[in-house]
Amino acid sequence: MMQPEPRLPTDLLLAEARVPRYTSYPTAAAFAPLEEARYRDWLATDIAPDDPLSLYVHVPFCRELCWYCGCNTKPTRSAARIAAYAAALLAELDLLAAALPAHGGVQHLHFGGGTPSMLGVAGIDAVVRSLRERLGFRPGAELAIELDPRHVEPALAEGLATAGFNRASLGVQDIAPEVQARIGRLQPDAVVVAAVARLRQAGIAAINLDLMYGLPGQSAAQVARTAQFAASLRPARLAVFGYAHVPWMKPHQQAIDAAALPDAAVRLEQAAAAESVLRQSGYVAIGLDHYARPEDKLALAAQAGRLRRNFQGYTTDAAPALLGLGASAIGQLRSGQAQNAAQEKDWLGLVAAGRLPIVRGAPTSAEERLRWRMIERVMCDLELDLRPAAWGPGGAAVLETAAPRLAALAREGLVRLRDQHLSLTLRGRRFLRLVAACFDANPQPWQRLLAGEAVAGPARHSAAV
Repeated sequence: MMQPEPRLPTDLLLAEARVPRYTSYPTAAAFAPLEEARYRDWLATDIAPDDPLSLYVHVPFCRELCWYCGCNTKPTRSAARIAAYAAALLAELDLLAAALPAHGGVQHLHFGGGTPSMLGVAGIDAVVRSLRERLGFRPGAELAIELDPRHVEPALAEGLATAGFNRASLGVQDIAPEVQARIGRLQPDAVVVAAVARLRQAGIAAINLDLMYGLPGQSAAQVARTAQFAASLRPARLAVFGYAHVPWMKPHQQAIDAAALPDAAVRLEQAAAAESVLRQSGYVAIGLDHYARPEDKLALAAQAGRLRRNFQGYTTDAAPALLGLGASAIGQLRSGQAQNAAQEKDWLGLVAAGRLPIVRGAPTSAEERLRWRMIERVMCDLELDLRPAAWGPGGAAVLETAAPRLAALAREGLVRLRDQHLSLTLRGRRFLRLVAACFDANPQPWQRLLAGEAVAGPARHSAAV
């Protein structure tokens, strides 16, 4: 095992700090009402004839709701409700296709949720076929889907492969029955093993597994055991996320006993334990919380400085336009970000009225695009060129604002500042989101912690570790 990292009192304070996840900039917390007409203008002006497209399709349904879930989803068993949603997805796609200028076709498609397989093989296939007909797919396009391993039957795996899916993500979270009972998700190891085997047998070889730390009743040793189990299945990629307990935003999380949640010191140990196991199992650490086989495209992109970050996390997807379909889906264009109506009823009503169901978003200025370039590169590369000339107009002003914040982190030993170059230390990698926040136009409350003030940050953001 790797030697435990030394823990300083400041580490525990900063680990509890609330900070954005920085999957975009401005972050979703800055979204405000956005007119459909403005989004249509963005589509018309931001997409060039040869530009590839990236699509995200959101399905906000699950058979039952896991207590830890932070996604926009609701439990349902209603076939009629699901069928109505699937029909509306096709209608929204027709509206989007009609609004798009000439483009280069779909390069990346991601079905998320919720549990997208709730649409059924026929429903998913109908959406994919319509996408092929209306937008076209580029050669080698990646089609990915999030799945609940408890519901991956052979027919589903085969149907997804036939539809063209070549990547699947499975939620494992933790393998201990006692932890699973505390989060409302009983899932025996054998179920996960069977799901992976069925997908591979159907021809879907690129498997991602999602793990979590910070769950009630978890220990560092238990997180390590889960990581060992996950690594034994040899997935192409793994993600290790920290549980965000936000019952004021997600009321169903009230079912989780907050008194049983690990504290900041234990969460730090858990994150380190998972990384130790995965590194020793041959995985490459990617950015903040992802791991990949050395030969995987994600690892190769990270090595080459081509790693990207968007609302799905770390990705190889370099398409300049990410478009969202479905309730609450978010898109990202050069001119700004746009989000569909989050409530199913509102989304259905807008689509039925023949409107693109955009209701919120954030236009981006040249300065904000520059800040996002810096944030994305440090989140992906764990280092950054601090020479103003490397960033063009406006770079000097942004770097000047960031300088005292970075200096404070350097004094804590989380970053190194040498020859106008920023790099993260081993300890600092755990606090990558805090480093990214140095380039945010809005000072984050955590920065006052270093001045001795007891400030955790806005409740809308999750803990840094």
